[in-house]
Amino acid sequence: MSEFATLTDSYLDLRWHIDPVEATGAGLVEHDTRLGAFGATDVVEHLTALSLLSSALEECEVDGVDEEIDRTALLNDVRVTIHRFEKERPNERDPAFWAAHVLEGLYMLLTRRDRPREHRVRAIEKRLKALPGFFQTAIDTLEECPRVFVDTGIEMAEAGANLVLQIEQEFSPDGESGFDSVCMEAEKALHDFAGYLEANMLDSDEADFAIGEDAFNFRLHNEHALRINASDLWKYGQQLMEEVENELAELAEEIEPGVSWPDVVDKLRGIHPPVHQLVAAYDAEMNRCLRFVQDHDLVSIPEGDLEVVETPEFLRPIIPLAAYQPPGVFSDDRTGWFYVTPPKNDAPPATIERIMRSHCVHDLSSTALHEGYPGHHLQFLSAFSQPRIVRRVVGTPLTVEGWALYCEEMMGEAGFYSTLEERFFQRLALLWRAIRIVADVGLHTRDLPFEEAVRLLVERVHFEPEQAKAEVRRYCAHPVYQACYAVGRRELKKLREDYKKAMGGRYSVKRFHQDVLSYGGLPVSFMRWGMGLDD
Repeated sequence: MSEFATLTDSYLDLRWHIDPVEATGAGLVEHDTRLGAFGATDVVEHLTALSLLSSALEECEVDGVDEEIDRTALLNDVRVTIHRFEKERPNERDPAFWAAHVLEGLYMLLTRRDRPREHRVRAIEKRLKALPGFFQTAIDTLEECPRVFVDTGIEMAEAGANLVLQIEQEFSPDGESGFDSVCMEAEKALHDFAGYLEANMLDSDEADFAIGEDAFNFRLHNEHALRINASDLWKYGQQLMEEVENELAELAEEIEPGVSWPDVVDKLRGIHPPVHQLVAAYDAEMNRCLRFVQDHDLVSIPEGDLEVVETPEFLRPIIPLAAYQPPGVFSDDRTGWFYVTPPKNDAPPATIERIMRSHCVHDLSSTALHEGYPGHHLQFLSAFSQPRIVRRVVGTPLTVEGWALYCEEMMGEAGFYSTLEERFFQRLALLWRAIRIVADVGLHTRDLPFEEAVRLLVERVHFEPEQAKAEVRRYCAHPVYQACYAVGRRELKKLREDYKKAMGGRYSVKRFHQDVLSYGGLPVSFMRWGMGLDD
């Protein structure tokens, strides 16, 4: 093995040691019995090991451009992880960081089909037994928690009790009371954690979530390999908002002359599937997207099923509408999951209607292609099939989310949208992503109040208030992520233009897509580097 290959293996060993839940998600079984250690002393040890690995990567010899690209990607990934725990300190400031780690680790063992049932029962029991100690460490570690993080942590911990109940019903061995006791203790640990947060942290400062401009720019440059800064993004977001609103006005005039585009949105949102048919409606659109990609030969389709299901209860605080979960990179099971969050059956009729307005029939097509084909599911399956391991495990949302948003537009260019209303809602989705740039930069570098970010979504994209609040919670907890959608789309469109010029008569859109996907989720600038299209 080359020195770089050896260091790559060392990096992965360290990554799975630090985060065994991520290892479970990746399809590895040897870490399934553990939870991560994120106390103050534990994190110091993690950071020391990561710093040593970073130094070794900087000094190692590499062979050729591809290996240099992979080494740079790996280095950036290590540096961003170090920066996150040193500067942003999620283990000290975000209760949802702890709750999500536990619940994702349990849920994947409950649902993944790539492990024998006996193994899952043993592993899930050990993770359940670890919950009381894990949450006690969380209580000992958390301090200076912003209120928005506390609220999310409480909701997730309380919803987690329902997950434990599902586990008990699914896995409790007949005639063995020990497993039931473990489940009871785990459920109590979740309730106690939520109770601790309610009793001790609800007076937290509402505005303390911002990471600041320096940290924001660090992520832009190192996580996403962008040369721009927060100020550039702020200007681009404002410009894109104006451009798309003008497009919406023109489309609204075609749909219903004389009616403003916001009024057209309000009217069309009232057309949605019945609640009991919501999951089936998304499933039908997924199949329509797949057929279109196949019929128009836009990109090769890797093997791997996509199942459309209701969102698990514990994930609903952070998935108010819908979301995609990929299969494990090392898993034999290539099934991806598309979660859909319908309103609760016992909700008041007005609440049900308010939620269902977010699932407008004209909006389903762009959502389905974004999450499924040729969006996230296809991109992840392609990444996981790459021969170079770094491109299978390292990625940036600039590419992952940028690709999916690029696909929304590309599919329109290929003739996918069957009605003017579908095109209208695809541009409305782009406006949403433009506002995400403004909100992301504003919240973390411009003192934009939480309520103002919510208002932007309610007034400019006509989100329902509760949906908008859930969105903005994500923006607060995951800085720079939200800007990646529209910026990644822009970077990929510019790459396509330059690629087409360079290829001349050899260009085809399928060839471009295949070359892009061969880099997995690496930053777009790394694709330029590898394609010889550097500025």
